[in-house]
Order: sequence, then structure tokens, then C-alpha cells
Amino acid sequence: MKLLHLDSSVLGPHSVSRQVSAAIVDRLRLANPGLEISYRDLTLTPLAHLSGPHLAAGQGATPPEASLREDIAAGQAVLDEFLAADIVVLGAPMYNFTIPSQLKAWIDRILVAGKTFKYGPEGVNGLAGNKRVIVAISRGGFYGAGTPAAVGEHLETYLRWVFGFIGVTNPEFISADGIQVGPEHRDKAVADALKAANSLAA
Repeated sequence: MKLLHLDSSVLGPHSVSRQVSAAIVDRLRLANPGLEISYRDLTLTPLAHLSGPHLAAGQGATPPEASLREDIAAGQAVLDEFLAADIVVLGAPMYNFTIPSQLKAWIDRILVAGKTFKYGPEGVNGLAGNKRVIVAISRGGFYGAGTPAAVGEHLETYLRWVFGFIGVTNPEFISADGIQVGPEHRDKAVADALKAANSLAA
């Protein structure tokens, strides 16, 4: 059993999403002693954003330029890493109502036609549905259903769509909300999220 642990917060040790994602991994490690864990920090080793030459090379339209070869190899490495994982644990904070750009760059490398999804006569067929995906999210305010800010929530909703598109129809989310509202809200949000992480089904 292989677990891929990813973090995308730029806040390092001050990050709530990193704290919660680490607790999720610890919970699964203790419950599964033989679990093989790999870790990728998307801020320390950021992937380049896609470019026209990159897409042309990836689709075989043109031979890759020498300057792109390292980038293409890095993209292939993260795709292989994702495909090999049975469980994916992702730390994802909300930045300006959506995901960090470093996480978007990673998503652009794993949503690959013929690898994680394919088009058919009836539409899109996800090819990665055999994975368990658990996402630790942190949000400065409150964006749940029924709140005034719900319309601005493009973190959890986006990730649900992305993983559903590639076949993961039931991703699990643990959320720490209101962490910028005040110290008491932050402490409670973190405590509740860590409790949820420690209660995850193994």
C-alpha cells in the first residue's frame, strides 16, 4: 500500500493545512504499519506552469526543446508518483478563494488524457477511481453552504470536481474554517480538524 502526501501552503511550519495533513498521514501510518509513504512539498520543489511549447511537445506536435526536457521529466515524475499511489493526502489552503498556484501546476500535470481520464462516446471516463483521496483544507473565513460567502468558495468545490473528473467520486475533506477570524476561532478550527484527522477510518 502506497501513500502520497502533498502540501501546497507557502506558510511552512505556520500552516494549518500542513498540520492537519500531517495528522492524517500519522493516523494512517499508525493504522497501517506497512504503509509506504512518499512526500512532495509543492512549494519547495514547484512545478513550472504549462506553456504553449510544453503542450505542443507533450502532444507530440513538436520535439521538446532542450530547455523543456527537464520540465517534462518533472511532470512525468509527478504523474507516475500519483498513478502509483493507493492513497493521496493533500494539504490545500484557500488563497484568494481558490487553490494555491503551486497546486494548480501539479493538477495540470496529473490531469492527462489517456492516463487519468479518457474521452468516449458517452463523455469523460475517469481512470483514477481506485484511489482514496483525503484533503486537508484551511480557510480564513466561513464558506460553508448557506453562508453569505458560499458563492466565493472555489477551493473544495474545485477539488471535488477535479478528482471526480478523474474517477475519484468520493474524496474526503477535513476543513479548518475561520482561522483568520480570531485566535479563539483559529484554535477551535485546528482542534476540530485534528480531531477529525485522528478519527479517520483506517
